[in-house]
Amino acid sequence: MKLKGEKQEGSEGREGAKGKMTLSLALVALISAFGSSFQYGYNVSVINSPAPYMQEFYNRTYLDRTGVPMDSGFQTLLWSLTVSMFPLGGLFGSLMVWPLVNNCGRKGTLLINNLFSIAAAILMGTSELAKTFEVIILSRVIMGMFAGLASNVVPMFLGEMSPKNLRGAIGVVPQLFITIGILVAQILGLNSILGNAEGWPVLLGLTGIPSLIQLLTLPFFPESPRYLLIQKGNEEQARRALQRLRGREDVDDEIQEMYQEDRSEKEEGQFSVLSLCTFRGLRWQLISIIVMMMGQQLSGVNGVFYYADRIFESAGVDSSSIQYVTVSTGAINVVMTMLAVFIVESLGRRILLLAGFALCSASCAVLTLALNLQSTVSWMSYLSIACVIIYIIGHAIGPSPIPAVMITEMFLQSSRPAAFMVGGSVHWLSNFTVGLVFLYMEAGLGPYSFLIFCAICLATMVYIFFIVPETKNKTFMEINRIMAKRNKVEIQESKE
Repeated sequence: MKLKGEKQEGSEGREGAKGKMTLSLALVALISAFGSSFQYGYNVSVINSPAPYMQEFYNRTYLDRTGVPMDSGFQTLLWSLTVSMFPLGGLFGSLMVWPLVNNCGRKGTLLINNLFSIAAAILMGTSELAKTFEVIILSRVIMGMFAGLASNVVPMFLGEMSPKNLRGAIGVVPQLFITIGILVAQILGLNSILGNAEGWPVLLGLTGIPSLIQLLTLPFFPESPRYLLIQKGNEEQARRALQRLRGREDVDDEIQEMYQEDRSEKEEGQFSVLSLCTFRGLRWQLISIIVMMMGQQLSGVNGVFYYADRIFESAGVDSSSIQYVTVSTGAINVVMTMLAVFIVESLGRRILLLAGFALCSASCAVLTLALNLQSTVSWMSYLSIACVIIYIIGHAIGPSPIPAVMITEMFLQSSRPAAFMVGGSVHWLSNFTVGLVFLYMEAGLGPYSFLIFCAICLATMVYIFFIVPETKNKTFMEINRIMAKRNKVEIQESKE
């Protein structure tokens, strides 16, 4: 009866021709990505532009309280905390994914998550009035927890709702909104808009608005049909949700496919993180997402973004124009991620990952050379700018958006929440590590620090080339079969 499963899947593919992108599916993708992923991006870069004014506020508040100015070491510590509490909060948020999505559902978790964001926005927006910088640091932790949940739950939610022929494209949408969030924060953070002494509390507080919109609109959309059927055992609700998302009455094929997935998993039950780590049948999937998530963050993307300003400055860009150049890099990031949405289904996941890591690796190598030679060769400074742009293009088409799509695709319903929890924790730990270590690396190694990123990109690319399969247009069960061969295990489902 294995063929039957494949037939069902093939017929599920028919809605590639039939259903395509329905209004309901498009809206749920936009609302969940705008309300959650957008803010993750926004908060990644929101404190870059107003940093001097915020540090001045820290100083002034400290002076008002104690009567003595803050010493520079303490100020550096406070600012480092302000920056690094966000990824640390992200790690805490990732650890909450598994219990929350299993108990409250995917949609329920996103709705609960908005409360974190709204609370943090109110605290940050009123911090100057309240004359307290501590709440900014606390709010960065809360915002990080929000982002940690959002960065895992949105791809899971959208991946489970999408038909297989659109899963890649819809799976890239959260990353697209992260890049839009970064760009919006860069634009609003311009000195002439809100990146100034009066505007920064508003800039920080604005992050609550997308959450409010999501809180008011998302309840009108269905929960993940896979969650309703496989975890809640409610076929009626799952069928209604699918009919609404697909815009047609006949959804039997997909319902059958979910039952087939459910049967093949009955033996294992719900995976905890511990059982996921020790289960042989998912060994290569687990190693693959850890490698991809580490590769994504340790490839130096934050290093390149954090220090793009400095690279432009050393390349002779006028200091008053640097913020506009930074905005243009943000815009390139958005455009290239948008391109990934359109090409991921035609080219496949593997090609984008391999090409992306190859571009990042090459640009890090050339950037090392260009930064070393720019004091002696005049045009090297332009080469270093070109390297930054090529790096951003490479990261935006593959390493940034695809790993989250792959987690959704490589794991079945029972193991997916635990897999996202592991992937998310690796993502945020790596992010935190780069933020913490890069300053020291740069101080010790100078431009050579980019060679480390070059090597990491290269190693990740080699791993993907040999181990990670193409998942384009395959059902979750088909991908599971491919990986089962690699794990050298039998799949129960084929005996059904």
